[in-house]
Amino acid sequence: MEKIFDNTKVAFALKSDTELDRAYFLFKMIDSEPLVRIGTAVTNFALKAHLPVEGLIRATVFDHFCGGTTEMDCLSVVDKMYTKGVSSVLDYSVEGKEEEEQFDAALEMTLKTVEFAKERKAIPFAVFKPTGLGRFYLYEKIGEKQPLTLEEQKEWNRVVSRFDLICKTAYEKDVALLIDGEESWMQDAADDLVTEMMRRYNKEKSIVFNTLQLYRWDRLDYLKKLHEQAKAEGFFVGMKLVRGAYMEKENKRAEEKGYPTPICESKEATDINYDVTMSYMMDNLDTMAIFAGTHNELSSYKVIELMKEKGIAKNDDRIWFGQLYGMSDNISYNLAEHGYNVAKYLPFGPVRDVMPYLIRRAEENTSVAGQTSRELNLLKTEKDRRKADKR
Repeated sequence: MEKIFDNTKVAFALKSDTELDRAYFLFKMIDSEPLVRIGTAVTNFALKAHLPVEGLIRATVFDHFCGGTTEMDCLSVVDKMYTKGVSSVLDYSVEGKEEEEQFDAALEMTLKTVEFAKERKAIPFAVFKPTGLGRFYLYEKIGEKQPLTLEEQKEWNRVVSRFDLICKTAYEKDVALLIDGEESWMQDAADDLVTEMMRRYNKEKSIVFNTLQLYRWDRLDYLKKLHEQAKAEGFFVGMKLVRGAYMEKENKRAEEKGYPTPICESKEATDINYDVTMSYMMDNLDTMAIFAGTHNELSSYKVIELMKEKGIAKNDDRIWFGQLYGMSDNISYNLAEHGYNVAKYLPFGPVRDVMPYLIRRAEENTSVAGQTSRELNLLKTEKDRRKADKR
């Protein structure tokens, strides 16, 4: 198969020389685990102490990984990427909130992004995190089948109402909706709620998408059971497939609480799990739609191969590839160049509130073997190519 992801001219066509240098510097920093640890601690301290560091954060890590501080802020980035055929998913990346007013604010922002998506071809999906609409503790308690107090039940009813309002609005406006996956010990409650939304709003096609984190060994079985339910009850299954973002936290909690880790025993086992699950979905496209969220080149090539084998058009609306903004441009832009459906997750929000997301990104890049060195190699290749062109 043609190795399309090595073309750095296409991958970085939108980056100026200055932006290329900044990206290279940033990934050099992220490549050092001690620097990430120190940088995280210093940044957290500076923000808590209300030191004037937001400008510095904005000029470096924020602008590389985020679209802006507001949804309007993001539009120039959205339009720029779309000139190369890469769509956007506006992701309000404010994490770790606990108050009802904050959940209502997240609800309003998500509804606004659904409206944005309805109005713009360049934004084919909306997205939200379950814990953006309700307390983590509630999901955890429900997942463990613990009885709720009267107040907690009222609180949970509000969470369900927020979910339903977003999903119903997405359905009415014909906007596909991605619902992110989170930690395993809150995910059961979220899964049940998302399944209910699929039952209500995926009657004609996949509008509501759940997320499978395939570093979990139990997710393919979960998908198969959901698929049987969908066939029996007459609804479509939409799934975003990712490897996962909470591995260290998952393993640590399992060890502390003395239960078997939900995480696959190795990176290789995770890769196999991802590809087998993808294959299962591709075999059942008559009742499923896929958002292949991956920075893995081999997995992306496997999707391309399966599409060719099955005679599926490159722009079939049931198959999308997705990567995060600021990462794996070699995959995103080269896929778009060859006519595939591609969308970048474009996080936004106030600098201070988005920091937990950015710190998670930096830590994830540091912990995923080869991720940062690959970015550095690609950036260096493009820098060298441009220098040679100028000679």
